[in-house]
Amino acid sequence: MNVQGLANFIWSVADLLRGDYKQASYGQVILPFTVLRRLDCVLQTSKDNVLSKYESVKGMNEDAIDKILNKVSGYNFHNRSKFDFTKLRAEHDKIAINLRTYIAGFSVDAREIVEKFKFDEQITYLDDKNLLFLVLESFTKIDLHPDKVSSMDMGYVFEELIRKFAELSNETAGEHFTPREVIRLMVNLLFINDREMLSKKGIVKTLYDCACGTGGMLSVAEEYLKELNPDARLEVFGQELNDESYAICKSDMIIKGQKAGNIKFGNSFTLDGFSNERFDYMITNPPFGVEWKKVQKFIKDEHSKQGFGGRFGAGLPRISDGSLLFQQHLISKMKQTNDGSRIAIVHNGSPLFTGNAGSGESEIRRWVIENDMLEAIVALPDQLFYNTGIFTYFWILTNRKEPLRKGKVQLVNAVSFLKKMSRSLGNKRNEISDEDINTITQVYGEFKENKYCKIFNNSDFGFSRITVERPLIKNKKMVTDKNGKPKPDAKLRDYENIPLKKGKTESSKADIQEYMDKEVLPHVPDAWVDHEKTKVGYEINFTKYFYEYKPLRPLAEIRADILALEKETDGLLAEVMK
Repeated sequence: MNVQGLANFIWSVADLLRGDYKQASYGQVILPFTVLRRLDCVLQTSKDNVLSKYESVKGMNEDAIDKILNKVSGYNFHNRSKFDFTKLRAEHDKIAINLRTYIAGFSVDAREIVEKFKFDEQITYLDDKNLLFLVLESFTKIDLHPDKVSSMDMGYVFEELIRKFAELSNETAGEHFTPREVIRLMVNLLFINDREMLSKKGIVKTLYDCACGTGGMLSVAEEYLKELNPDARLEVFGQELNDESYAICKSDMIIKGQKAGNIKFGNSFTLDGFSNERFDYMITNPPFGVEWKKVQKFIKDEHSKQGFGGRFGAGLPRISDGSLLFQQHLISKMKQTNDGSRIAIVHNGSPLFTGNAGSGESEIRRWVIENDMLEAIVALPDQLFYNTGIFTYFWILTNRKEPLRKGKVQLVNAVSFLKKMSRSLGNKRNEISDEDINTITQVYGEFKENKYCKIFNNSDFGFSRITVERPLIKNKKMVTDKNGKPKPDAKLRDYENIPLKKGKTESSKADIQEYMDKEVLPHVPDAWVDHEKTKVGYEINFTKYFYEYKPLRPLAEIRADILALEKETDGLLAEVMK
């Protein structure tokens, strides 16, 4: 059974819930039962050995028991109860109490996964409605053993179930996961310069996602490294705020042999689960265009009290969009060693240009670019994500650029690399084919200018924003201050952005005067610059750099189209009037 068929088969259990559950609540039963059944199938072959070993070690302390039984199970978790799904089904009249006993038999990390679903409430409700046995019996017929369903396919199944759940409950599926082809492209670009190093025997690297959802990015990155080098190990770390997504992610990770403690629950801003950790790679698709009002006191306090000693020293974006907070959070976890770190993060268009010189957004861009951390930005097609139809962008950041890339920023315009889907999924109507992924990756790796790639100096994105004043005139006379200097007329005040010269981080007074002489004074000779108000800003005008002029269609061609439409309309009107 393929992924779609398996997901549909699992979701068909919802037929049992109709009438007793609202459609929007189906997922509260189906998701935790799917996780439980997956754990049950994974432990199936070692169950008898675990029970046998438990009899000989149950007098030991809990930590010792967990380590021993985990080793016997072959995973970082186990279940020491006498029950599994088959045995639970055998005692119809004790189903609720036995199911609770079964869940209590899991080791701590696996038990916490089930608890995050608030599943005990569902056990009570299902039992009261005489549905608990029927639902469990249905899931017993679903074989989710790893030999039948791989971890990657299981991830797809969970994402399809969440999508269905989100549609019925009017929630946003895109908050939970990113399309897998988008992740594959992202992972390609994250690892592109390190393939030789990652191919070494016994190499161990770390990867972190601060908004990991159901763990899709962690899984694809891990799969990539296994395909590249079966002898390599990628230790993955993640943090997630949503209970269900966290539970699904953690269950997937412990099944694949990752450490349970590597997946943390909570808000990455206010409860940083990895405050003292640094990582080789970081990858995330944080919620963009989402306000950070709920956590503003915590973040503003850290910004003002810790500065660059904390995570948000470069600046704070406007309260309506926290995208650049996530970016700074990841940068704070870069390794300050020769090996350094690499980051891939998804943004909407706002972080490219929102905010004037001196604003929080501009100061963050300035800090990133002037410290030579921005390696590249890749523009993606629109209608690519489940929860939004807008254009999105990968930002690739690093503190260990290759010599060829030092002082440079690569922009890749991949908006035309798409194929239309046969069936829309939410706002997702486009996808990126494997061929397009390979082409974009090649364009990125070659680092040569062409139709889809432009290469800039860091300073090309910077500018000095100057304040141009004009004298205040009253009664046809210039108004001056006590020192005889002309007072400015606020109504005539204007601003000019002067591009930075190559290699410079600000414009000198000579540069500003040169600009004034050429661009301003020929038109308003009485103008002057208030140098105390000059600010340096940075913005990335992606559209301007890849603009292609398209000539207007010939008038005769437009006229012919209009006449054809008129003729077609006349025919329709005549048909209606019959």
